[in-house]
Amino acid sequence: MKAVVCHHGDFEVQDVAEPEPGKGQILLNVLRCGICGSDLHARHHADELAEATERVGYPHIMRSHEHVVLGHEFVGEIADYGAKTHRRWKPGKRVVAMPMRRNNGVAHLTGLSTQAPGAYAERVLVEESLAFPVTNGISDDHAALTEPMAVSLHAVNRSEIRRRDTAIVIGCGPIGLGVIAMLKAKGVRHIVASDYSPTRRNLAKAMGAHVVVDPSQGSPYEGLEKRGFVVDAPQLFDMALDGMAMLRMTPLPWEPLWRAAEVAGVTKPKRPVIFECVGIPGMIESIVADAPLRSCIVVVGVCMKRDHFFPVNAINKEIDLRFTLGYMPIEFRDALHMIAEGKVNVGPMITGTVGLSGVDDAFAALGNPEQHAKILIDPGQL
Repeated sequence: MKAVVCHHGDFEVQDVAEPEPGKGQILLNVLRCGICGSDLHARHHADELAEATERVGYPHIMRSHEHVVLGHEFVGEIADYGAKTHRRWKPGKRVVAMPMRRNNGVAHLTGLSTQAPGAYAERVLVEESLAFPVTNGISDDHAALTEPMAVSLHAVNRSEIRRRDTAIVIGCGPIGLGVIAMLKAKGVRHIVASDYSPTRRNLAKAMGAHVVVDPSQGSPYEGLEKRGFVVDAPQLFDMALDGMAMLRMTPLPWEPLWRAAEVAGVTKPKRPVIFECVGIPGMIESIVADAPLRSCIVVVGVCMKRDHFFPVNAINKEIDLRFTLGYMPIEFRDALHMIAEGKVNVGPMITGTVGLSGVDDAFAALGNPEQHAKILIDPGQL
């Protein structure tokens, strides 16, 4: 079959061996595959990525000298089944699948390892247990975005954001746009998006942001004090002094009143939830420096370089710092159904489609935020 092979950062369409489904696996004819930001990283930072994953016990991520077929955001139609499968769906049925499968009894990440070639190809193998049928007649283009939208849904779930909270999304690339869409689907009432790119700011509006900010002209944190957030230490000190003065004025013991106020959530300062979706050195420190007190920062962007920040700044503000990776199977399923039911509109994110021979040019085009957000590969177009 035809596949796009990455070797030392170069792409070439090659004839590669036909994959054969093993125990519990399905062979798919690939209909669409998205180009992910992690693919961009893997192309030029494969060795760094491999060293990072090896530190958590997975030594099989691609190395730059290896010949690898990328691609983990895909939709396909069933071509064949392997042994000991339930054959739940007829051949030709469209499915999406989590990009993970076994090879010789070992689990591997599809599209990021030589042990599990990805979907920049005419066909790809998936685990039947991780496949989900495409419903409601949604298009191949939209179904292919299930995986990145699951990443965004997981980030929003990890944040534990509530509808009345303020969300601030820093960076409006594909994952930032996905986070905005999932925040909107969750009913969050105030979503602020920040990006230098006019095109991405327009996309952020289309995906559901209520306020968009050009950080060269203003701050995404502007006006938060008027919305009830604690933006500096003196404000917090005044709240503590005024609160205790009021409690001490009552004839009742103040301790039970305080505990009742704790249960009601009155003693906790209002906080925004900030999603870092850029993934470059300095972003975490920048957000910690500018964020209101008690902010929750959810790091979604993947930074491949060494970074630093001043812990005392986060300590003084009692910042919650959370990191996210991937998603759970239920979140993958939910992302698909949210797209199928129209709760999430992924259409504005899709800005181009190429065949296998156009992958190299597509990677170059994705370097310009004014040109593209999400490019899909159609293996039917060579």
